[in-house]
Amino acid sequence: MSDLSAHSLGPSANSACPACAAAPLAEQLSKRPVRGGIVLSLPGIHCASCISGVERLLDATPGVVGARVNLTRKRVLIDAEEGITPEALAQLLTDKGFEAYELDPGQLGNAEADRPARDLLMRLAVSGFAMMNIMLLSVAVWSGAEAATRDMFHWISAAIAIPTIGFCAQPFFSNSWRALKAGRLNMDVPISLAILLAVGMSLYETANSGAHAYFDAAVSLTFFLLAGRYLDFRTRASARSAAQELAALEVPRAIKLVGGTEVKTVVADLTVGDLIRVTPGSRVPADGLVVDGVSELDRSLLTGESLPVHAAPDTPVSAGEMNLTGVLTLRVTAAGQDSSLHRMAELVAVAENARSKYTSLADKAAGLYAPGVHILAALTGLGWMLYSMDLRLSLNIASAVLIITCPCALGLAVPAVVTAASGRLFRRGLLIKSGTALERLAEVDEVVFDKTGTLTLGQPILENADRIAARDLAVARALAQGSAHPLARAIAATDAGGASAEVTELREVPGYGVEGRWQDQPVRLGRADWVGAAQGDVTATWLRIGQAAPVAFEFKDALRPGAAEAVAALQARGLKVSLLSGDAPGAVARVARELGITDYRAECRPEEKAAHVTARGEAGHKVLMVGDGLNDTAALAAAHASVSPASALDAARVASDIVLLGQDLSPLADMLQTARKSTKLIRENFTISTVYNVVAVPLAIAGLATPLIAALAMSVSSITVSLNALRVR
Repeated sequence: MSDLSAHSLGPSANSACPACAAAPLAEQLSKRPVRGGIVLSLPGIHCASCISGVERLLDATPGVVGARVNLTRKRVLIDAEEGITPEALAQLLTDKGFEAYELDPGQLGNAEADRPARDLLMRLAVSGFAMMNIMLLSVAVWSGAEAATRDMFHWISAAIAIPTIGFCAQPFFSNSWRALKAGRLNMDVPISLAILLAVGMSLYETANSGAHAYFDAAVSLTFFLLAGRYLDFRTRASARSAAQELAALEVPRAIKLVGGTEVKTVVADLTVGDLIRVTPGSRVPADGLVVDGVSELDRSLLTGESLPVHAAPDTPVSAGEMNLTGVLTLRVTAAGQDSSLHRMAELVAVAENARSKYTSLADKAAGLYAPGVHILAALTGLGWMLYSMDLRLSLNIASAVLIITCPCALGLAVPAVVTAASGRLFRRGLLIKSGTALERLAEVDEVVFDKTGTLTLGQPILENADRIAARDLAVARALAQGSAHPLARAIAATDAGGASAEVTELREVPGYGVEGRWQDQPVRLGRADWVGAAQGDVTATWLRIGQAAPVAFEFKDALRPGAAEAVAALQARGLKVSLLSGDAPGAVARVARELGITDYRAECRPEEKAAHVTARGEAGHKVLMVGDGLNDTAALAAAHASVSPASALDAARVASDIVLLGQDLSPLADMLQTARKSTKLIRENFTISTVYNVVAVPLAIAGLATPLIAALAMSVSSITVSLNALRVR
């Protein structure tokens, strides 16, 4: 691996003192320019062993300062010295069995921060700690403390509450201010008014040696509201955009041919008509037409085709496809923003914006709540002012109305249920990423599946091994060991037929197959036309020994565990189930037949999948899309709700609402049942909140509830809503 970097550590002097030896080395390392921010995608990693293997391999590479693997996002962030190229590191990992390709770190910069969640959690912790301390002080007042002792406890409570409110309630104050500046009301406006009025009245009472102060009410209010806000935030979709993830997959550099010389250039500088060279193991940087070379292309990420396709002169290729075997020279037909990959990102962005228009039950309730509370509190305060001419009493009662109607129960109604349901589904192997996903899932009446990687595992299995002669299997296994083609790997992995034969002069012919000699006869394993066979409808590769008739090795794609059970359960619940795939018609028809799906389409392009899902939605149907590839990303974003396996590429997982953590698909039907039950409980929580307000608000308006009593009543309603949410389990 010495070619990865021109740097070397240089000879190290022998020394008995570790510090003497380490100091010059540390000084030497500190002077080296370090290039950070190399990001490689690792779609094939799945366990702790993969993490340690990748990190150990990279750490042992000269020029690499450090490497950190993120299993959840299936990528590695590498700090390396200047001169280390992402292409070399990706090739190094690929050679060792870890599929890797470069991502653009600039496109992912906004995706790495989780600051808002940490910020809310910190404010929640501070408010909880302050609330407990103020409650302890309040116990002394309730126990009969009077005069100077009572005032001292009130002032201590003020010293704790005021900075706590100033820090912890800042999200509500900021949102309220922005809403008021824009000339509108939101739920944070009455929240902020209630908190400020409670603190203001408490300070007034404390300054005038009043018997009651409500600092505990203000801090408790802040704590409960922050709890609801944090629960809601944790269940919402990740801050990353699927469109950003797709853009990050675009290859940042290309090998351009200028006067027959290879020149590395930025993809953005490519123009139509340029000649570019794509080496084996590299992704195609731009749309183009093959002008020279023969190879095979892996289009699975873009089209869902489970097997590589043959590429020869005049074959059109798209940006993002993987060149597998031979060197290709392409004439660029579209690059940068005009490439097919970029157009797919635009489709996803449009679909994401359309989905964001969905209005949740909580948002609908909030639209009615905010103006009603302000009007009610204002009328109450004005009425009591006209009746008693006592400003202090009027403000106390207005504060009590604001606090007792404060939307803690409303704010917890949705996140409490979503959190309980998310925990239940997580134990079943499903991770909910979106705060509105359960509400949308409950409305689903149609399910659309992708095939490769979703209903199937995308792993070909030799199907007719028991019908092939042992001699042919032995020769085919020997030939297959000289190829990285998925069908060849499947043959090499089969345990039928005994040991491999002794094949000599083994060589791979890019785009066609593998050939060699066995017992002085030429032998070939590969494409039907290359070995002189007629290609049928089944997925197959062919073996020819000498002049004997070609032998077909037929394959099938293994179904994902639980696929049949999931489809049957969904159909039993009355949902329409469809299959859309970019794979060949024969393979799609076979899977549909095995699973009992009558509505299926093959050779679907990404835009066709998205158009189908959009059309079904416009026809009034609520579509659940289940897919895993880049070709599914736009459809996932366009669907009413969506699911992706954990093995899916980042862009697909980001575009989806739910991630299937295991391989088993059977929990899908239970997921829909849980979603419907959750929506029912959310509506029950809104009913509880409404009944609470119908009973409590008149008492507050009548002056029968102080701000402290109002805060206690509000807490009881919040706890009731949370307990009701646990019934989803």
